[in-house]
Formats: sequence, C-alpha cells, structure tokens
Amino acid sequence: MLWSISYGNAQIDQSKTGAWYMYFFNTQFKNSDFGIQGDLQHRNWNVLGDLEQLLVRTGVTYTPKNSGIMFTLGYANITTGTFGDSTVSTNENRIYQEGLFSQKLGGRFFLTHRFRYEQRFVENQDFRTRYRYNLFLNIPLNKKTLEKNAIYTAFYNEIFVNGQTNIGNNNTVALFDRNRTYLGLGYVLKPGQRFQLGWMNQKTNNWGKGQLQFSFHHNF
Repeated sequence: MLWSISYGNAQIDQSKTGAWYMYFFNTQFKNSDFGIQGDLQHRNWNVLGDLEQLLVRTGVTYTPKNSGIMFTLGYANITTGTFGDSTVSTNENRIYQEGLFSQKLGGRFFLTHRFRYEQRFVENQDFRTRYRYNLFLNIPLNKKTLEKNAIYTAFYNEIFVNGQTNIGNNNTVALFDRNRTYLGLGYVLKPGQRFQLGWMNQKTNNWGKGQLQFSFHHNF
C-alpha cells in the first residue's frame, strides 16, 4: 500500500488554497558560539479553521568562529490534522540536525543553503528518517542590502527525501517525499525583524496544493 499524505482517509481538495502563519526566531548568546533558533507554525488546509499542522520547533545552534556555518541540534513536535470536518489528528516527535550557510552573489543576490536530517517518531508508524535541502534567495529591490525599510523578493525551493520506504503496518512511502517552491515579497522593519507574504506550492507523488504564507523573522 502506498501511503499518501491524505492525513487519514479524507481526500484533499487540491483546488482549495491553504494558509500558513509562521514565526521564526534566532539568537546568539553573548560572547559565545552558541545560540538558539526555532519556529512556531500554524498551518491550515484553508485560510483559517481547518488545521493542517501545528508545529513547534527549537534547537541549540553552534557557529564556529570565522566559519560562516551554523549547525543546529533540535527537537520538534507536530500535530497533524485531517482535511475537512474530521477532528482526528496524529502526533509526531522529531529530532533534527542541520547545517546552514549563506553567500552573496553580485551586489544584490543573497543565497542561503540549508541541509537538514530528521529522525521522526510518528504516531502508529515505524521510526523514520528524512533528508531535506533548501535553497533560499533574497533580492532587495529598493536597497543594496537587507537593511531597514528594504523591500525584497524572496524565493526558496526545498526537496524532501525519505530515508526508508517501509513505515510499518504494511504501509510504504515513496523515496521522494515532497517538493516545496515559494515566491514572496518581504519588508525589513528594522535590523533583525522582517515580514514576508508569499505563495508556496507543495507537491508529492499523489497531490499538489497551493498555500499562502505569512511569516515574521526575528533575530535578537
């Protein structure tokens, strides 16, 4: 049996646009190579009210001096809802490790690469792992850098690959898990605080769906 992301037995309406509301935070401890980062996300199958996922994630970061690379060891808890009127949900606990580094191309192209490895403990499934790679690109429009009052375009593409195909109870998943492609517009309120509004398309082997994304990015 091929396990599709129907989050239960409900059939996903691919024509209905969902919405994700997200808060990202990151801070470096004073006079230290260590810090914390994380995010809170409320994801809906529609604009509001039909829960897709509630995600709480945080981790300890380590940035070696003069390396330009940030490593993270973290934990996440995810509650996944069922599309439609059902209130059935599934819980997942997740441990993850990631490496993130940035680079600048030309005068205005700000790239960030993120590699993430996850160990997943999903309710009623066997232990699972997953590999992820995300390429982010921010391009300021009215400034040369992402400084105060800068308006910028934001793009990312993230691919997910499962580490196992057998997830227990005679259920299997494809090696390719999903791909997310995002395009948005951002505004820098002040150093360390950015807002973004965009649209993301998520595709699996079985379905594809559009999502509005509203996010606040906070470095402090």
